[in-house]
Amino acid sequence: MKNVHSFMLSIAAVGVMMFPVVPSAASLEPIDSTGVQVQQQQQNGITYLSGGIGEDEARAIQQTQGYNLHMTFATGVENKYVPDVNLVIQKDPGQPVLTLSEAGPLVYVQLPPGKYTVIATRHGEERRDTAEVGSGAARNLVFHWGSEN
Repeated sequence: MKNVHSFMLSIAAVGVMMFPVVPSAASLEPIDSTGVQVQQQQQNGITYLSGGIGEDEARAIQQTQGYNLHMTFATGVENKYVPDVNLVIQKDPGQPVLTLSEAGPLVYVQLPPGKYTVIATRHGEERRDTAEVGSGAARNLVFHWGSEN
């Protein structure tokens, strides 16, 4: 039993190292809305939010509801949020449903149910992931680049 316990701790440690940036639960602290400039936007009928620069703006986005795909962009060992990511969300290969330039560091999207490929590019370095979204809980994706560049 001791070996199983040690093995499970090792797996948990690897999981933490692989996904160092985990969006925290939205803080319920009051937000100073004077510094918040995040507005709901639309492209191709897809509603989204992009922003999160500054603590109040990040909390404002994290407290929103109705978005089934949440993405966070970060870099470096400090997991510093970055707002300069080019983002493409595709329904089928080669069929983009949302294309954003200089997005982030948080992007929340309301997509029709289905499976999507998400491509995030920063300074020429591409990160890809897939997300299956539906009517259940929001899907969270974290994209991390190793250095500040």
